[in-house]
Amino acid sequence: MAERVKDADAVIANKAPMNELSLKDAPKVGFIGELATGYDNVDIEYCRKRGIRVANVRNYSTAMVAQHTFALALSLSQKIVHYDNYVKSGQYASQKRFSNFDISFNELDKKTWGIAGYGNIGKRVAGIAEAFGCRVIIHSITGKKHDSQYEQVDKETLLRESDFLSLHCPLSDLSRHFIDKEAFSMMKPKAYLINVARGPVVDTVALYEALENGVIAGAGLDVLEKEPISKDDPLGKIKDSSKLIITPHLAWASEEARQRCVDEVFLNLKAYIEGEERNAVC
Repeated sequence: MAERVKDADAVIANKAPMNELSLKDAPKVGFIGELATGYDNVDIEYCRKRGIRVANVRNYSTAMVAQHTFALALSLSQKIVHYDNYVKSGQYASQKRFSNFDISFNELDKKTWGIAGYGNIGKRVAGIAEAFGCRVIIHSITGKKHDSQYEQVDKETLLRESDFLSLHCPLSDLSRHFIDKEAFSMMKPKAYLINVARGPVVDTVALYEALENGVIAGAGLDVLEKEPISKDDPLGKIKDSSKLIITPHLAWASEEARQRCVDEVFLNLKAYIEGEERNAVC
């Protein structure tokens, strides 16, 4: 990284670490454009001391991440993979009944949908959940009070009352392992956890044990503590898609969202060159 950026005036980055080690020999760098909303790869304090402008991309993937949240939740709760396999395996063709529902499934209507992280994505998810007929409750990990139509609750209430709990918070010291063994012990046995935030928000081992022991009904993940998934990740042992569905960190990556992301990075850089402040983190 240090070699790559040493002569740069501006750096466009995503996962690459932007800190003293990678930037100390790059005296001309004045701008870091994040190809993402999250900027935990950037040492903000170091950049602030150096006077380096850091700008992220906001709201570019909101629609797709919210959509993927429900794709995971509905696939799990309605056992879509199981029933698709039932038909394609020939079992449906070999039975005499017109229908099959050997594994029970439930409606979203009248269920409680809990949200941790009430930014743009959390707000979009809340609206969709309400449209499905859910009671929506929200929790702020930072303790911030939100001016919202939805009930704001403490962590224990969020865990105990949610039938579906979706995570939309940034990764920080406050959110790391927000969902751990103790958290799972407070959740309903029929609850579903959806993580489209950051992998480390959920304790992997605790999730594996919760799923294997029936502490919760299922989990849908688009993010993992280590990406790509490691060969020794215990979650890789769970093959039942009625219990666990994992997608490879793609919720942000619709064609439309990727185009918006690139367009926004361009506009952030253009603003910096023209002496304007746009989407500045620092």
